[in-house]
Amino acid sequence: MRRDIQLDALRAIAVTMVMYSHFFAAGGSSFWGHIGVRLFFVLSGFLITRLLLEARSAAEFETAPALRSFYIRRALRIFPPYFAVLGFVWLVNLEQSRGSLVWHALYLSNFWFALRNEWTPWVLAHLWSLSIEEQFYIVWPLIVLLAPLRRLQSICIGVILLSLSYRFYWPIAGSPDLARDLLPPASMDALASGALLAVYRTRTAVLPQWLRLGWPTLAAAFFILQWLAPTPANPVQEWGRWLLLEVLPLAPLVVVVASCSSGIGGYRGRFLELPPLLALGRVSYGVYLYHPIVLSLVVMSQPWVPLNVSEQGPGRFLVAGTATLIVASVSWLFFEKPLNSLKRHFPYVAPTAGAVIPAGVKTQDAGWRGRTAGARFNGPLDGRTSSLARNLARTDRS
Repeated sequence: MRRDIQLDALRAIAVTMVMYSHFFAAGGSSFWGHIGVRLFFVLSGFLITRLLLEARSAAEFETAPALRSFYIRRALRIFPPYFAVLGFVWLVNLEQSRGSLVWHALYLSNFWFALRNEWTPWVLAHLWSLSIEEQFYIVWPLIVLLAPLRRLQSICIGVILLSLSYRFYWPIAGSPDLARDLLPPASMDALASGALLAVYRTRTAVLPQWLRLGWPTLAAAFFILQWLAPTPANPVQEWGRWLLLEVLPLAPLVVVVASCSSGIGGYRGRFLELPPLLALGRVSYGVYLYHPIVLSLVVMSQPWVPLNVSEQGPGRFLVAGTATLIVASVSWLFFEKPLNSLKRHFPYVAPTAGAVIPAGVKTQDAGWRGRTAGARFNGPLDGRTSSLARNLARTDRS
């Protein structure tokens, strides 16, 4: 069984960025959360596309069974904990969330928040990115498995260009900020960039020279713009800064995913293969899914908690982070893992007598690509959590 263990480490790093932004970062900074969400989308696009291309390359491949297996396997991995969270929120009406649950149950969270232009209810705001992923899952497998193979690279490039063009629409339209960030085209460039990497890898493992030589410059430009550039003086400059902050990280993140999928050696590779990091990567979907729920309960428990968990800082990061890891680990061991094991009954390519299935077709799966969340606190948490609310909202703009 082939296993990209260093990609598990990337999941761990990305979800740590999310927790740092949501639990610790002073002043509501969303910098690391922004990087994390873009990394997760690139990783998602790469793994899903590679998985489907491997299935398609098998001699025994049939489109209908492969599609059926894909959707069943995705449902087994994603739906049980997702709907368990919705069930818990409905049961206790956490943060008065019942009124929006139908939208979240239909994976339309991004449209719910975009139409209202506010992060209410904040405790479910993180589900917008899972909605983007689910909308991607519905359409993309059909394209990868049905389109002519020679056209896939052009399709990926076209989706990236469409997403980039979408960003130029907002200064003209003047539409609400959240709609600008949460509608599906806003994230398709990252997903399609990962997909393009998977398609490119079917021909060669060597990245294009411009990417190998140019990504450090793009990464440096992103950090300079993020940390050193002055605050935009007008809406046009603000839009330009937002556009660059979305686009500049794409190539560096593609290189990171490509490197880890091939395997990084030396001390960096040993770090990426540390057991605690890999363990966190395995439960990262649960960490992402549960962390706002746990945070809400932890903040409500402030009178009984000796550390300050009502504000961003080390106390919140330690208590809420530890509680989230415990909940996610228990969920994985006793809930998600047993259900996940059922995927073996739904291979992408049905084995036949004497048939050899390409390595990874039956076992490789995309796992979780976690993301960041956005929120605005309301009700009894107002005042104590305003910096986190601003942080969550900013982090979601990706």
